[in-house]
Amino acid sequence: MSSRSRHDVKGPAGVSAHGPSTRQLRVAEEVRRVLAELFARTEFRDPELLDVRITVTEVRISPDFRHATAFVTRLGRSDVEVLLPALKRVAPFLRTGLSKALNLRTVPEIHFQPDTALDNAMELDEIMRSPEVQRDLNSKPE
Repeated sequence: MSSRSRHDVKGPAGVSAHGPSTRQLRVAEEVRRVLAELFARTEFRDPELLDVRITVTEVRISPDFRHATAFVTRLGRSDVEVLLPALKRVAPFLRTGLSKALNLRTVPEIHFQPDTALDNAMELDEIMRSPEVQRDLNSKPE
């Protein structure tokens, strides 16, 4: 029998099979909060980010706390993918802002991904409202 306990179970890429730890969740939320503040009060020099409202919806931290994936969306628009190169360019500046605001041993490197949850929910809502689905939902089984 192995000497590993049931708490040592690891999934792919070293991620715990039980999901993120409490500390990962807490740090991720703090990173999200600070990034949201930075996006709200900073005027970026990058022309692609001028007058752009970016919302950070979620942050996920790697188990070693070296990488943070920030899920972002544009307020009122769904074309955040075009901003990803500009966000990558300002990531070092944002990381510096994180280091000043958070008391962490290692400040994570920031990676950006578009948040498609709202788009997916709207698409699902549209499907659910379609006449075909409504007909199937309202029909009684024989």
